Amino acid sequence: MIIWFALIFVLLIVEVAEITHVFTVPVQNVIGDPLTLVIALVFTTIVALVGAVFIGLYLSHRILSPTGFTPFEEEMLRMRADVQQVKRDVAELRARSGTDPPDSRSSPERPEEP
Repeated sequence: MIIWFALIFVLLIVEVAEITHVFTVPVQNVIGDPLTLVIALVFTTIVALVGAVFIGLYLSHRILSPTGFTPFEEEMLRMRADVQQVKRDVAELRARSGTDPPDSRSSPERPEEP
């Protein structure tokens, strides 16, 4: 990330220097040498494509990545909390009435939980 900021900073300095005429490339030299023009266009195109790909990847990741629980997941979490509360209430009622709950691990009807 720092490398990209440095590259952008250098390009901004070059652009400001070009606008303020600190240094300029004579237009006659660029037009007179078509190879320079082609290399500049190819380089600019490659840099633009790479930048567009990275920006597209970043935006698609931000759009598609979940930022929290979905409404369905929130409802499931509320239901889980409700079930746990009901279990606590049932255990409390059994404790008050004096009957102990049967040991769930020894009952043959229920398979053992892992």
